[in-house]
Amino acid sequence: MTDPSSEGSIGYLSAVSIGVGGMVGGGIFAVLGLAVKLGGGGTPIAFALAGLVALVTSYSYAKLSVRYPSEGGTVEFLNQAFGSGMITGGLNVLLWLSYVVMLSLYAYAFGSYGSTFFPASMQSVSRHILISGIVILMTAINVIGSKVVGRSEEWIVAFKVAILTIFIGGGLWSIRSQPVQITLGSGPIQLVAGGMIIFLAYEGFELIANTANDIKSPEKILPRAYYTAVLFVILLYVLIAYVTVSSVSTDTIVQAQDYALAVAAKPFLGTFGFNLISVAALLSTTSAINATLYGASRVSYIIAKDGELPEILDKKIWNRPVEGLLLTSIMTLFVANLFDLSSISIMGSAGFLLIFGAVNAANVRLHKRTKSKKWISITGIVACVVALMTLIWYVLTNSPADIYVLIVMVFLAFAVEYLYREYTGRKIKKIHSF
Repeated sequence: MTDPSSEGSIGYLSAVSIGVGGMVGGGIFAVLGLAVKLGGGGTPIAFALAGLVALVTSYSYAKLSVRYPSEGGTVEFLNQAFGSGMITGGLNVLLWLSYVVMLSLYAYAFGSYGSTFFPASMQSVSRHILISGIVILMTAINVIGSKVVGRSEEWIVAFKVAILTIFIGGGLWSIRSQPVQITLGSGPIQLVAGGMIIFLAYEGFELIANTANDIKSPEKILPRAYYTAVLFVILLYVLIAYVTVSSVSTDTIVQAQDYALAVAAKPFLGTFGFNLISVAALLSTTSAINATLYGASRVSYIIAKDGELPEILDKKIWNRPVEGLLLTSIMTLFVANLFDLSSISIMGSAGFLLIFGAVNAANVRLHKRTKSKKWISITGIVACVVALMTLIWYVLTNSPADIYVLIVMVFLAFAVEYLYREYTGRKIKKIHSF
């Protein structure tokens, strides 16, 4: 267990920046249009509901991060609670696949916003070129190891939050005389479902866990950093959603679903605002792709090191897990170019709801060691399960074909784990002791 008095290199503001940067990495730029399409005037409520699930789950992450500080983060928590069995192994592989889905979402958003600078006739082709180009470029940078990108991360977070604040401020000033009343839209169940489909916009706060070893006074700073980051992003998203549904008609947003935030800025910031948001989206998604590639390749490395993925992913070249990085990038290119935004969002949100539910369960199991209030994590489990069931209900009701995409992703995670254990004979390594 980490000594509370130990001094690391990451303070409170830096830790909050990691969490905010992870969440506002590109998700809001990508899923805002989809959220409005599903929630209409109730979109702010949908974002708030999804945020509450993330907030309750952040309690389990905070407690587990203090007790089990490790660069493995989520992987470490599941291993500590449940051992290295089939279920844990399958969930760890699912976590890696979910990061691939997030990378695909960021790349898709990059391509969508970037294509707005091309003539309408070229936008479809240019989107795919940009999607592939940015993934390949950021993969190359990660292989080389760009310290410049890492050092600039806090500045990039500050820039995109500043742009979104300008959007909120300008929007609220523009609609001050005619505010729009938030409505439940077509029904509370559909609203909850809409919030859960865009739940992946809150994925990213858990990245704080991967830096727990380097946090100053972790018992004090880690919980505050988690709660501050999640609460700040909930407020940010709710205000962005409110300005959007107040400034632009739902039909207009749906027509420009893939770059909705830029369209929402146009009524009060003009063409300059459209271009400003588009540039911010390009910078934000580039930053998110870089950070997620870095994290996902290391997740695959840690899982392989524990014996739950092929041994080749347990090797490093130039002190970097290159095989895991390349495999992650290839899968990202496949998903981002072949699936639409809705399918990607469903896969990502369902994957992280499953993972977050498991982390809440891990904290329930370890609540005595983590000195946690058991009922809070049980509430987190219930929230994740209800959210996932509502999401599945919506998909079955409105786009049943997408349920196969979700089933294949979950099946693939556990099938890979089972077949690998069955046919390689590689032993699962002992869990780290704390």
